[in-house]
Amino acid sequence: MYIVSLSPDCVQKCYNKPMNDLQQAAQWLQQAQHAVAFTGAGVSVESGIAPFTGVGGLWNQYDPQFIEINFFLSDPARSWQEMKKIFFTDMDEAVPNKAHEVLARLEESGLLKGVITQNIDGLHQRAGSKNVQEFHGTIHTLSCLRCGRKYRLEDIDLENIPPTCLCGSVLKPDFVFYGEGIPPRAYEKSAELAAQADVMLIVGTAGQVMPACSLPLAAKEHGCKIIEVNPRESAYTGRITDLYFPQKATEFFAALEKEIF
Repeated sequence: MYIVSLSPDCVQKCYNKPMNDLQQAAQWLQQAQHAVAFTGAGVSVESGIAPFTGVGGLWNQYDPQFIEINFFLSDPARSWQEMKKIFFTDMDEAVPNKAHEVLARLEESGLLKGVITQNIDGLHQRAGSKNVQEFHGTIHTLSCLRCGRKYRLEDIDLENIPPTCLCGSVLKPDFVFYGEGIPPRAYEKSAELAAQADVMLIVGTAGQVMPACSLPLAAKEHGCKIIEVNPRESAYTGRITDLYFPQKATEFFAALEKEIF
């Protein structure tokens, strides 16, 4: 009787089939110490929210000047008129999709440390994500430009625009207008998540808006593995991306959920 001892490498080659990209992505997430998601408009398109640029983009139909901070300060009534029409109907009525839901489930299970999002729609939180850094702010709160008092969107009557504070000054939505800086805390927390990331899921972003687009680059610099989900190639594809899935976000996350859970 002969006993043959096989090395671990031989066992791997003889009995394990090569992993496909989805299996590899799932394994990276399961083995990660600090996985992070970085999301853009593409993750919410399937919830009925139009992107700003590209096919069907808002800026193909509307002039973006109405969310320039100087325009808002000079003509808040007109700015609010346009914002109400574009943002405060579709975004308020939208519901989270499978991509938002699976990202929340990954966080709940301990496989994801947080989400950095460029979106202002709040759908990650509505899906159940807890650690969400809203890099460009949110439509769900408003602030007084004079006294700084904050209001929840649901407490404001948008039938009369522009909405005003108790002090009489105009209220501004708490998302970043052109000409404004990124909220310091959101910037700091997002940079911290990116710096600690060993796996990053990039979902639905073209990677062209500064300074947000620099966060995945910073993560890659310290050896982070990059998984990208985008129907079309982005500024990251072929540059820093390790695994690229040319799919809609909902399709990818439905498949990933089955693979992991």
